[in-house]
Amino acid sequence: MPATTQVTITQVSAGLSSKFFCQRARPYGREVFLTMEREAEMDMPLRTVRPNIVQSIRAFRVQDLQDAAQSLGQHFLYANLANAQSKQDVLDMIGQQFTLPAHVGKNFDALYDSMTDPVHKSGPQPGFIVVLEHIPANAKFDKEAREQLLDIFRDAADYWGDRKIPFRCFYSFL
Repeated sequence: MPATTQVTITQVSAGLSSKFFCQRARPYGREVFLTMEREAEMDMPLRTVRPNIVQSIRAFRVQDLQDAAQSLGQHFLYANLANAQSKQDVLDMIGQQFTLPAHVGKNFDALYDSMTDPVHKSGPQPGFIVVLEHIPANAKFDKEAREQLLDIFRDAADYWGDRKIPFRCFYSFL
C-alpha cells in the first residue's frame, strides 16, 4: 500500500481564492492525486447528496437549494404544483414554470425529451438542481402517476449522469 499524505493547494482566480484538498499517494515514486474537493462545496447543503439523484426534499429548504445552485453556477428549476389536480395540470405547470416548449404539456415522454437531448445539444451544461414542490396526491394524480413523474426525473438524472453533469431533483408531496 503506498504512503499517503494530505496536501492543501490554494488556487486564486478572478480575485477569488479556493482551497483544494487533495490526497496524494506516491506509488513507485510518482505522485497521483486521488481525490479533489473544493472547500466551498464542503460547506454547501449538497455535500452529502450524490450528483445524480431524485430524492425527497426532507431537511432541505428551497432557498438553500437555490443558493447552492447559484453558488455552483448550476441551473435551478422550480415548480410549485400545489394547484395541480391531474396529470395534465402537473405537466402544464412544470412546462410553464420551467419555461419549456409548449409540447411538454402533452405527455411524460415529451417532458423527458425536453430536459435531455435538446438541452445537451445546446452546449455545455453546468448542472441542474430541480425542485418539484407539492406534487399532488389525490385520485386524479395517484401513486402510479406520481411514480411515473419521478421516474422521468430519475431517467433524466441518469441521462445527465452518463454525461458527467450533476442533476439533482428534490420533491415533496402535497
